Amino acid sequence: MALSDTQVRQLRAKLEAKHVKTRNANGTDLHYVEGWHVIAEANRIFGHDAWDRRTLASKCVWSGASGQCYAAAYTAKVRVSVRAGDIKVVREGSGTGEGKAPTPGQAHDLALKGAETDATKRALATFGNPFGLALYDREQGGVRKSRGGRATIALGPWIMRSASGAEEASFDRPSEFAAALRKSMSEARDIEILFAVWEQNVETVRALNKHLKQDHLPNSGVAPQLVAHLKRCAIALVKRNAAASEEVQATSSQALDGGARQKIDKSVLTISEPKRHRSKEHLRYVAEQPCVICGRSPSHAHHVRFAQSKGLALKVSDEFTVPLCAIHHSENHSIGDERKWWQKHKIDPLAIARRLWEDSCKRAEHTAPDQGDTAIAALST
Repeated sequence: MALSDTQVRQLRAKLEAKHVKTRNANGTDLHYVEGWHVIAEANRIFGHDAWDRRTLASKCVWSGASGQCYAAAYTAKVRVSVRAGDIKVVREGSGTGEGKAPTPGQAHDLALKGAETDATKRALATFGNPFGLALYDREQGGVRKSRGGRATIALGPWIMRSASGAEEASFDRPSEFAAALRKSMSEARDIEILFAVWEQNVETVRALNKHLKQDHLPNSGVAPQLVAHLKRCAIALVKRNAAASEEVQATSSQALDGGARQKIDKSVLTISEPKRHRSKEHLRYVAEQPCVICGRSPSHAHHVRFAQSKGLALKVSDEFTVPLCAIHHSENHSIGDERKWWQKHKIDPLAIARRLWEDSCKRAEHTAPDQGDTAIAALST
C-alpha cells in the first residue's frame, strides 16, 4: 500500500472512546461508530478528493404498513476506493438498513440510506481502528481510554497476546490466563521481548483485576502477583546476560594470555572489536524522549541491532539507542531486516542515536562536581 507514513500512523492509532456509541439489540449491548464520524475520518486521513464510494447493488427485502406509518428494509453493497499515489486501494462492504416514516417514499429513502451507510462503514473498517475496526476485538484494546474513565472491556474470554500483538490463546478462567501469561514471560529470550509481552497484555491484567474486585489487595491480587513475576523474570534475564558476558570475556582472556585474567581493551587490538559502552543513565535519558516514529511517551531505549557486529549474549553499545514506544518497539523486533524497517519510516536511527549520546555526555559534564566523575565514567565504561 502506497499510503504515506502519516496516514499509516493515523490508521493504526487507537479509536477515541468518546466516538464509541452503544445501543441495545435483543438484550445485547452493541458498540458502534456513527456514520457521519466514519466519513469525516475518511476525509481527514485520506483527503476529501482522494477517496470515493460507489453503491454496487441495493435491494428492498421488505416493505409494508407499520401501524399508521410505512416501513421498509434494504440491503446494499458498497465499494470504497482510496487513491494512494499511483495505486488505488479498493475495499467492499455489505450492510442493512431499516426505515419508518409517514409516507412510503420517506420510508424507502431512510432504509436505503441506512443500508448504504452501514456498508460504507464496514468497507472502511478494514483500513483500521479510526473507522471502527477496534470494536471487533472483544477486549477493545484498540480503543483509547477517556480521561474520565476506562474503555469498556468485555468480561471474558481472556485473550493472551504475543510480543508482536498477535492473539495466542483464549481462556475462560482468569487463573488459566494468569498461568499462561507467567509461562510466556518466563520463556522470553531477552528483556525487550519480556516487556513487549507485558505491554500487550497489561490492559487485560488490569481488567481482570477489576473484574475480580482485587484492587484492594496490594500483595495477593492477580495483578500484583503478575507484576512481581515480571520483575523476577527481568532480574533473571539481566543476571543471565551478565554471566554470559563475563564467561565470554574470561574465555577470550585465557586464550590470549595463557590463563591470565587481566582484562583486555579489545578496541585497541590490531584486529579490534567494537567497544560496547554501558550506561544506565544514558538509557534512562533516551527512554525519557518521545518515540521517534509517532511521538508517544513513555518510550523504551531500543538498541539499533545493526550498529555493531553481533556478539554472543551481547547487545550493541548503549550509545546506539533510540526511543521507541511499546508498539513500535515490538513491531521493530518482529521483523527480520531492521534496516528496511527504518528505511520504510525514512529515519536514520544512527544519526539520532549519535545526537542523543552527545547530549547525554554534555549533561554528564554539567552535573554537580561530586557527581561528575561518576556520571562521565558511567558513560565511558
